[in-house]
Amino acid sequence: MLEYVHAHRCVLCNGKWNEEDAYLETSIKLGDIILVDARLLQGDPLKIDQSALTGESLPVNKNPGDGVYSGSTCIQGEFEAFVIAIGVHTFFRKAAHLVDTTKHISHFQQVLTVIGNFCICSIVIGVMVIYAIQKRG
Repeated sequence: MLEYVHAHRCVLCNGKWNEEDAYLETSIKLGDIILVDARLLQGDPLKIDQSALTGESLPVNKNPGDGVYSGSTCIQGEFEAFVIAIGVHTFFRKAAHLVDTTKHISHFQQVLTVIGNFCICSIVIGVMVIYAIQKRG
């Protein structure tokens, strides 16, 4: 679940400084690389290439209320959006962190390691045998 970016701004009202909530909005248009997670507010129909996140080969249609994510690219349309997450709090960054922290070694990786070790040992033994034969002769 995404959380809204929450910030404060100071305003001068009746000669006194007050702190009030400030929410970030952004505009997304054709060709933009989206650098934040955002919720779409209003605008033209939007097509987003989010293949960096999902691996989908085709752009996805987005409508008001839908979320767009950091690392995506706007292929068509223009929209106003409400920023939900920035920087290390984005969906893309969280997904990258999960991949980075995974310690599980797959069966395929285990098989490749065994094959690689066998090849290296075979080569070393073969070189030693050839060297020993040449040294005798």
